[in-house]
Amino acid sequence: MENASLRPLPGHLYVVATPIGNLADLTERARTLLGTVDLVACEDTRTTGALLTRLGLRRELFPYHEHNEREAAAELARRLAAGASVALVSDAGTPGLSDPGFRVVRACRQAGLPVVPVPGPNALLAALCASGLPTNGFLYLGFLPPKSAARIACFTRHRELEYTLALFESCHRIGKAVEELVTVLGPDRVIAVAKELTKVHETFLVGPAGEVRDRLSRLSLKGEFVLLIAPAGFVL
Repeated sequence: MENASLRPLPGHLYVVATPIGNLADLTERARTLLGTVDLVACEDTRTTGALLTRLGLRRELFPYHEHNEREAAAELARRLAAGASVALVSDAGTPGLSDPGFRVVRACRQAGLPVVPVPGPNALLAALCASGLPTNGFLYLGFLPPKSAARIACFTRHRELEYTLALFESCHRIGKAVEELVTVLGPDRVIAVAKELTKVHETFLVGPAGEVRDRLSRLSLKGEFVLLIAPAGFVL
């Protein structure tokens, strides 16, 4: 019997996780829904268009990004209320986690419209589960602030956190951020830096912050980074 969850229902918003690198990580359910919903709301129509082309799919694309999110959320809610089925995707990973998505999900909840998660790839959880750092609890703070003083304040504020701290950082600032982390938290604090997860050049640097900083300085800093900071006193 065909799995009913593979068929999109009218008026339903599907929050669909897409690959963060390896296309084989796309679930069967996600692939089927992306090829059968009425509309795919996406962060970048070029990126999602390329993904759909690789999958042999063609769907109407609706741009939904940080610059038009408020207005686009209202339009998507209107279309959903009229009976359209919509898949929400980001450029990579799970929508809503440091990517657009919150406002349209909130608009749907406020209007009583069904929101269906279609789980899959997620850089944060991929890094955490393979890092060796404690996973009994973690605090996710999204991207670090772009300015040095704010990053230092962030590290200082969470110095004594009893759980693993999880952050995203850009390739342009990861080196400086880890240097500041060493200054604030000390060279012995255990950290993990995960780079280009699920891609050809996937890299994990795990250990005392001073050692990770030195190893990081010898690497190409292209790509996407997840930064994990173990609780004070943790020994790998």
